[in-house]
Order: sequence, then C-alpha cells, then structure tokens
Amino acid sequence: MEAAQLSLSFPPSLLLLPLSLSLRVISFSSFVCQPPDVYSENRVLLSPDTLPHPIQTLNLTLSSKALILACWPWRTKASDGRSVGGGGSGKGVVERFPTGMAAENGEDKLLAAVRHIAKTLGRTETMADDILQIFSTFDGRLSRERLSEKQQEDGILGDGGGGGVAAGDDRLSLSSVDRTLRSLDRQISRFVASERLIWSNSADASAFLEAVDDLLATIHDLEPPAPGNKPLLDRADNLLQKCMLRLEDEFRSLIERSDAGLPLDAPAAVSSPFDSDGEDSDGDDGRVPVAHPVTDYDIIIDALPPGTVSDLHEIARRMVAAGFGRECAEVYALAHRDFVEESVARLGIRPRTAEEVQGTRRADLEEEIARWIKAFKMVFRILIPSERRLCDRIFAGLPPFADLAFAAVSRASAIQLLSFADAVAIGNRAPERLFRVVDMYEAVRDLIPDLDLLFSDQYSTFLRTEAATVSKSLAAAIRGIFMELENLIRRDPALASVPGGGLHPITRYVMNYLRAACVSRRTLEEVMEEDTGTASPPDPDRPSSSLAVQISWMMDVLQGNLEVKSRIYRQPSLSYIFLMNNGRYIIQKVRDSELSVLLGEEWIRRQMARVRRWGIEYQRATWSKVIAVLRTDGATGSASAKAMRERLRVFNAYFDEIYRAQTAWVVADEQLKTELRISVSELVLPAYRNFLGRYRNAGETGKHAEKHARYSEEDVEARIGELFEGTGKRS
Repeated sequence: MEAAQLSLSFPPSLLLLPLSLSLRVISFSSFVCQPPDVYSENRVLLSPDTLPHPIQTLNLTLSSKALILACWPWRTKASDGRSVGGGGSGKGVVERFPTGMAAENGEDKLLAAVRHIAKTLGRTETMADDILQIFSTFDGRLSRERLSEKQQEDGILGDGGGGGVAAGDDRLSLSSVDRTLRSLDRQISRFVASERLIWSNSADASAFLEAVDDLLATIHDLEPPAPGNKPLLDRADNLLQKCMLRLEDEFRSLIERSDAGLPLDAPAAVSSPFDSDGEDSDGDDGRVPVAHPVTDYDIIIDALPPGTVSDLHEIARRMVAAGFGRECAEVYALAHRDFVEESVARLGIRPRTAEEVQGTRRADLEEEIARWIKAFKMVFRILIPSERRLCDRIFAGLPPFADLAFAAVSRASAIQLLSFADAVAIGNRAPERLFRVVDMYEAVRDLIPDLDLLFSDQYSTFLRTEAATVSKSLAAAIRGIFMELENLIRRDPALASVPGGGLHPITRYVMNYLRAACVSRRTLEEVMEEDTGTASPPDPDRPSSSLAVQISWMMDVLQGNLEVKSRIYRQPSLSYIFLMNNGRYIIQKVRDSELSVLLGEEWIRRQMARVRRWGIEYQRATWSKVIAVLRTDGATGSASAKAMRERLRVFNAYFDEIYRAQTAWVVADEQLKTELRISVSELVLPAYRNFLGRYRNAGETGKHAEKHARYSEEDVEARIGELFEGTGKRS
C-alpha cells in the first residue's frame, strides 16, 4: 500500500479564519487530497514517511491561532495520480466537488471549502466531528445551520454514481449531531453537577452560556422533527431541561445574593423611619434592603447592581429562546417579591382583612389610614415604577416576559394596598370618617393616570381596573357619609332644651363639620358630579350644582330640626332667641368658609331675613305687653293719674320679670346681642319716657311720680343693656 499524502496549498487570495485547530486524520493510505499544481511552490507535504514511525494516525495542529484556507476546487487522486470521480465503490473516492464551488463571492467560497473538508474527512467520524465543531464555534459564517444548508444544496450525485452520496450526507449530518450532543452533554453536565454557583466565576458563566447557545442551535437544526432525528431531538430536549433548571437556580441566586448584599446606605437599602415607632419592628429582622419613604417622588430605586442586571438579562435571553420565558419571569417574581413586600411592610402596612379593618377602633384606624396614604404614594410613585424599570432592563427586548415578571412581582403588594382602601370604603359610614376617606380618595384619584400607564400591559390590566374600582368605591363612601350625616341631623332627638336658648350642639357639629369638609370642596364636587353623571366641568365661581343642592338641602334639614327643638321652650320669646342664636351661627360659618361659594349670597340674605323675622317675633312676644301698659290712651285728671300709677306698677313688675329671666338667656354672637338690645331700647325707652312725662302732668298725684317710678329712664336703658348675658342677675 502506497503512502498517503495530504497536500495543502496557499493561493494568493487567502481567507483568514481565527481559531486554534486540532485535526485528527485517520487512514490516509488510500487517497491523496491535492490542489492544482499551479500552487505547488507553496505545497506542504505530509506523509507517514515524515513521522518517527509508520502509524495510521496523523495529528496536525495549527496553534498559530489562524487557519489559512485556500479556495480552489479540491479533487481526490489515487496513488498513480489519476483523478478519481464519483462511483459506487467508495474506495479511494470522495464526492465530486461541484462546479458551484467557484462562487461569485468569497464567503460562498469559504463555506464551500469548509463543507468540502468536512465531506472529505468525514470518512473518519472523529475528524468530521472536530472539523464541524471548531468551524461552527469560532466563526458565525460557519454555523452548523449554514453548513448544513450548503450540504443539502450541493448534495447531488457524483458523475458516475447513483443515490449513495445523498444518503451519505444524511448519515454524516445525524452522526455529526450525535457527536455534538455527546460533546455538549459532557460540557454541560460538568456545570450542572457542580455545587458551586456558575456565576461565581465569569469565565464559567460565559462558557456555560456558550454551551447553551450551541445546544439551542443544534435543536434548531433538528427541527422540525423527522423520524430519523427524533431520538436526537429527545436527547437534546432532555439536556436543555437540565440547562434550564440550572439557569433558574443561577437566576434566583443572583437576585437573592444581590438583595442580601446591597450596602445599607444605598438608595434601595435603608431603614424605614417607621422602625423608630417600635410598633412595626419585630426586633430581630435587622436591617433589610427597602425603599426609603420620601417626599420627593421623582426618584428611581436601583434594587440590583448593574452587573447583576446584565447577568440576569443574559440568562433571561437564553431561557426565553428555549421556550422557558414564563418560568424565568416566575422565578424573578418569586425571588424578588420579598424585597417589594418587605419594603411595603417597613412603611407600616401589614396585610389586613376587611373584618379586621372594620373592627379597628376609630383612633387606630385613622392612624393606619394616615400611614396608608404615605405608603400608597411611595409604593406607586417610586417602588413599583422602579420594579417596572428593572423588569424592562432584565427582560430587554422580551416585552411579554418583562410584563409578566412585573405583574407577578408587584401584584401582591398592589392588591394589599388597594384592598385596605376598599375595606375602608365599604365599612362604617359614620360622618367622622369622611375626612380620612376623602384623603384616601384624593390619593388614589391623583395616581390613576400614573397607574393607567404603569399597568397598561395585558398582565397588569386587572390592577388598573382594581384601582379604578377602589376609587369609585371611595367616592360612593363619601356620598354615603353625606347621606348618613343628613339622617343623623333628621333623627337627632328633641329631648331637652339648651339652657338660655343658646347654641345647640347639633348646629355646632354640623356647621363645623361642613366647614371642614368643604376645604376639599373641589373633590366633593367631583364626587357628587360623578353620582349625577354630569359631564360639565365645575365653575370656579359657581361650583357644581349637585354639591350646592346637597349642602342646601342639608341646611334645610338642620333648620327644620332646630325649629322642632325650639318648641320645647315654654316661653315663645326664648324659642325665638334659640332660633336666632343658631341661625346667626349658621350664617357666620357659611360666610367664612367655602360654604359661601356653594350656597351663594342669595341664600345668606334669605337666612339673615329669617333671623330678623325671629327678632321681630321675639320683640312681639316679650315686649308687646310692656308697651301696652305704657299706653295712656289720652286720659287726664285724677282718675287718669291713679290709672297711670297702676300702670307704672304693672310696668315695674313686667320689667323686673323680664330682667330676671332674660339676663340668664344667652346670645353668643356679640353683634346679635347688641342689635337685640338696641332694638329693645328703641322700642321701650321712647314709650317709657313718654309715659313718665304724662304721669308727671297728671294732677297732684303726678307731682310725686318719682316716688312711684322705680326705674328712671337711664335705669331702664342700663338694665336692657344687661340682657342676654347668661348671668341670671336679679333686681
């Protein structure tokens, strides 16, 4: 048997492929691969004669990091120099190199040359495996997919052959994939079996990802499944499952390790000030990376270092490419959810059922609501938007899975906060809860536009819907509280009168309540308009009629209740003092608050007219009999003098009685008190002055009028000035 010769020629036009190549060539004794003689001056001759001893295996190593490939039509020659074409025997024969090898561009030439090398050396399985593995690893142009495509295009019959060549190509392809899978299995198994984290070493991480990429490319080559490659595809899928499980573990470890290792002074790793209260600390929880409560919400929390985010992104890319995107998103959510939930807990928010919320004492619930409002703004303006940004970075270019991960990691905390608000909304409608409910409504309403953007993807839509539902529930609660206030006023019993006809507690409560509530007038207008469905925007000068009607109706209910209570008094004059006191108080509270904008000046004028009418009724009920006594009806002489003396005695008795009673009565408003005294003086003093003048002129008896007149004109005026002080003075 003649010695085999392998001749490689370096033509002037060379293609340079960077790599370190080791080729194992078996049984060269039956053929010689030889390029055209035109390049013989650069020929390198290798034969068993050049080796130390005659063996059948030749190792050729190019360690210069460059393999120079010539692009020429290769052909096979027997030892006698004859060119050998295709045939059926297979001895000393390789496939006829197609004329398409002389492609128009260099890349096609390169692919053709590499394909031909694989075919030529493919008679030995190990060498073909090495060639294909190395070429596909070190140059994207020489991927297995492209080489396979070229082999299928060029896998035609030889000049003198039948169908043996095409069948050989199929055997070569499946055999090559089998060897590739064995090689990848060895490499991947080494990583999968390791107890040490792969990402603790960057080189190992890169190598593992490269192996995963090769495996994914191999699986792609095997698809769609065919009867011949199904066992190989099953093996590849099983190996891929191992890779994905290990990638899940690495993904989870990267997140948990980063969360635990963040510096405590980092933006995402600070202790919440709520810890100082003591009520929210467990005592053994230490300092955990959390989002810090702030008043400036225009910040972003970087919960993971940039390097970790990059590593997670590379893992996510492979898992998504392998069809494990949903699993990757779920792993992210499970690993990072604790960070989000712990951050919410450090803001003073704990999971509460609706029954627990509704059973909380009023003072405690108000404290919880105050904490909730701060936490709600913090979570939905900083914490969850930061999570959105983090998911977008980790799953960059993989939007469905970024959305899925974000929804999974934020769902629990978002629902926890919204559920608390919903529990408050459906709870007790006691009027004193209005102010905190309004605060909660405003917090949710102000964030609805941000939440619509934040939860715009398909997986978070239900959170956006839930937020809108909670906002409507809080609005309904506000309207319900107003109805409850109206019922409270209507049902307030008239059991006992207020001493001295003073201000009734229900008047003070209702007016101060409405005055405080109308600080949020625009919010209340919005809520009431929502109930009526009015689409017109509120007028700043004349706001929503629905709220104005609601308040006006409530005022009417209050006035009706006060009129019922006024009937408790036995003295009609005192009932009018009671009505005037309460009516004047209502007017004052309306004038110095947003109620004046709602009710308008016309309503105030009507109320003032009502108070004046009550004042007139008071004068009529109290002083009409006094004025009647002081009338002389033009009588003269001694008889009239005696009658006038009797009238003076009656006047003294009436005046003493009024003075004793009405100095104990109360008129709280100083202006009203002054107005009442002036009106009484203007009514009584002229009549008394006129009466005394007539009495003095009434004959001999009138000359001693001062003996019978207990009060001088000045005394009467002074005593009128002491009325309504609530002191109960006696004469």
